[in-house]
Amino acid sequence: MHVIENNWLKVTIAELGAEMRNVLHKKNGLSYMWTGDSTYWGRVSPVLFPIVGRLKDNQYQLDGQTYELPQHGFLRDVVFQVAEQKDDSISFVCESAGRFAAVYPYEFKVTIQYILQEASLQIRWEVENQNEEKMYFSIGGHPAFRIPLLENEQAGDYTLQMTASAGKQVHQYELKDALIAGKCTVKSLEAITIAPSLFAGDALVYDNINTVTMTNASHHGVKVTLSGFPFVGIWSKYNESDGTMAPFVCIEPWYGIADTYETSGNMKEKLGVNVLEAGETFQSEYIIAFQ
Repeated sequence: MHVIENNWLKVTIAELGAEMRNVLHKKNGLSYMWTGDSTYWGRVSPVLFPIVGRLKDNQYQLDGQTYELPQHGFLRDVVFQVAEQKDDSISFVCESAGRFAAVYPYEFKVTIQYILQEASLQIRWEVENQNEEKMYFSIGGHPAFRIPLLENEQAGDYTLQMTASAGKQVHQYELKDALIAGKCTVKSLEAITIAPSLFAGDALVYDNINTVTMTNASHHGVKVTLSGFPFVGIWSKYNESDGTMAPFVCIEPWYGIADTYETSGNMKEKLGVNVLEAGETFQSEYIIAFQ
């Protein structure tokens, strides 16, 4: 485990998946991240690559070949190397070096950087195309935030408030069997009270969202700024047997999305797929403010 910190936050990150595992707020003493208890969900903040969500039949086609990938891809299970570490920042690197050709036929270098800025954490991604051809990929975040944060609270004491990207129309996507089954226009972004029933049909998925804030009445919580991201997922593990939810909510910035029911299976035609020219580098970032 690696630790970065400043006067506000102490952040612990694992080399496995370059996954953020814990965030302690030094001013209020609160730990904000889910614990990774496998009773509900054994991860905390995995990075999703080279797909986001599920593929139809867990497979895709590319240039006449068929490949299989599990939901969210493989990068979350790869050990990264530390490229640079300072007191308040750290960079992790993963180079493919031919290791994933059986499931993903591109060579790449992924850099994940964590940078503290007072009580906020900036998370930067770089994806370098090391091929002599175009590269098709998706990438996403999956941070799980602990709720409730305080004793004697319930999940229902927390609300979600989203803002739209400037000049953009927001849509909500319907999930069925973890695939996209349709979408509808969101006329207004009202505050949403956290409740287990929200997640009975899997994640809430939207496009064109600029910020997602999840807070209680005393304004403790998180604000995730994902400017430029085409999609966001909001998810908690739902227990059908008793209608309860896990004690966390994920706010997931995505450059990519699950397959649609009508997908051709061709990666080049996949909804939300990113195309990177030979030798070029994709860059993106999102910011989590811990309140």
